[in-house]
Amino acid sequence: MDVLLQQIINGLVLGSMYALVALGYTMVYGIIGLINFAHGDVLMVGALTSWTIIGLMREASPGMPLWLVLLVATLIAMVVCAALNFTIEKLAYRPLRNSSRLAPLITAIGMSLLLQTIAMIIWKPNPKSYPSMLSREPFEFGGAVISVTQVTILATTAITLAFLMWLVNKTNLGRAMRATAENPRVAALMGIRPDVVISATFIIGAMLAAIAGIMWASNYGTVQHAMGFMPGLKAFVAAVMGGIGNLAGAVVGGIALGLIESLGAGYLGKLTGGVLGSQYTDIFAFIVLAIVLTLRPSGLLGERVADRA
Repeated sequence: MDVLLQQIINGLVLGSMYALVALGYTMVYGIIGLINFAHGDVLMVGALTSWTIIGLMREASPGMPLWLVLLVATLIAMVVCAALNFTIEKLAYRPLRNSSRLAPLITAIGMSLLLQTIAMIIWKPNPKSYPSMLSREPFEFGGAVISVTQVTILATTAITLAFLMWLVNKTNLGRAMRATAENPRVAALMGIRPDVVISATFIIGAMLAAIAGIMWASNYGTVQHAMGFMPGLKAFVAAVMGGIGNLAGAVVGGIALGLIESLGAGYLGKLTGGVLGSQYTDIFAFIVLAIVLTLRPSGLLGERVADRA
């Protein structure tokens, strides 16, 4: 029972990070029908930016509380990622908005490779240790062990998701997002500026990716230029599982995928008699995706126009 609870906690933490990145995918897709495959690399830029800021701040102000250093680094990383995604949308995607869907897709893949290359030049290719900014002292919960970092990840994700749902459903910007997703031309006739709304969507998605990147680095303790590829790919799987374009579906898909991977890591070896170990858990994301798309092509919750953003 202790092992099961431990794997559930690990799965919730992992799924929370997937959910934040999946929301960025589903928001952009909900408005312009684009899969931004560079989104995972924005996560990587956020993590590496925070790593740099943390190093500079600890050098300049050794006595500053670590939680404050992490907070400042997170805010700066969010700004950097927002500016980056704004630039990507304006220069790489906007000129191709009325072209066939293949052109933006190829551009997104190319942008992903470009960001990885630039990051490799700036930060070098070797993995770097990410400093522990929160207490390392774990505590027990129902027989399982949970760290302060994991609790912070869960709490931050819950607060961020609640804020995003409020933003989309209760604010003028959210209404403009939903109107643009429904029909950009009609929205423009009503005084909404679709280009501004689309840019805002990319900016919000980038901020979520930056937070997820810092969570990922804090949880696993390392950063490098290629760290965003697999989380980005799995978050896309989570968005499709939940119903691409559906905000609630992105969250459900992310949590579900995290739980499936974590439980698989804990029990795969036993179920296969030791033939397969925890190193094979990456296959679960794609097996589950194939099953979901076969049985329910629209995703677990389907696509709801009212939830597009």
